[in-house]
Amino acid sequence: MPVYLRHPSSLQHDTGYGHPERAERIMALEAELERRGWLGWERREAPRASEEQLLAVHTRSHVEAVRELSARAGAFDLDTPVSEGSWDAALRAAGGACAMVDALLAGGERVGLAALRPPGHHAERARAMGFCLFSNVAVAARHAIDALGVDRVFVLDWDVHHGNGTNAIFRESREVLFASIHQYPFYPGTGPLSDVGSGPGEGFSINLPVPAGSGEDVFLSLVEHVAAPAARHFAPDLVLISAGFDAHRADPIGGCTLETSSYAELSRHVRAVADELEVPIGAVLEGGYDLEALAGSVAVTMEALADGGAPRSVERHGVAEVAAGKLGRYWEL
Repeated sequence: MPVYLRHPSSLQHDTGYGHPERAERIMALEAELERRGWLGWERREAPRASEEQLLAVHTRSHVEAVRELSARAGAFDLDTPVSEGSWDAALRAAGGACAMVDALLAGGERVGLAALRPPGHHAERARAMGFCLFSNVAVAARHAIDALGVDRVFVLDWDVHHGNGTNAIFRESREVLFASIHQYPFYPGTGPLSDVGSGPGEGFSINLPVPAGSGEDVFLSLVEHVAAPAARHFAPDLVLISAGFDAHRADPIGGCTLETSSYAELSRHVRAVADELEVPIGAVLEGGYDLEALAGSVAVTMEALADGGAPRSVERHGVAEVAAGKLGRYWEL
């Protein structure tokens, strides 16, 4: 049975009036899932991440900064305020991602979603930013490798913003193949096509920038013709999705034009890769700030990840053609 990780502490991370990354995001998506009978998924309570799990990715000074600033209800920057409840919420967001990985790799489950906040993909090793405190998906990937005997993890980030934190954390690693489809130029200004990683990790960072206004065919083409073939050659033991939903046309922050149904199509493509490789797949919630679009998109993502089905094939878009030309030296695309 697919597993859904959650915790009420996600509602206690108070970002203040008018902030787009707010507790109502979780309330809206869970109300939609309640209406749909939770789609038959098993709900589990997210544990707190351990110090060991956090320090495998973040510096001790950063972890202490999150703890101390949360106690004082301060802010890391204008985008990233914290409250007294933020510390436990952040621990549960990272811990829930790790618990999902435990279920997928040690518990016999095949599909999971960690739907907690704050999101994580902007958090760097020693820096909170962009609404993110700990790099949840990076902590989970590192946990899979360090504690569960996994050799390789594929991470696909389809949030409208570049996953700079995940990218930076694994920049020199061959253990994680990181692929990010993101609007560019856009916050945080990172993730050009030319950023392919460095040192021993050269070629293991796949940055796929798209212009504002990009829609389903562009995103699907980049997955079908670039990210998925690279993932197949990489042959991971685990597939993770940094699942942001702010590339939706209704999102107040992003500038792309995906529909709710687009996320089902993206999910089917990634599920097909996991099925072909016979490995489990899990998603970790990132952005998405229109409540109705977020709730519907999470629901169809969960349905598609659980049920699979044939993905819609698209022709290689010009954006994918350019990307394949750049990345073909590392992967057979």
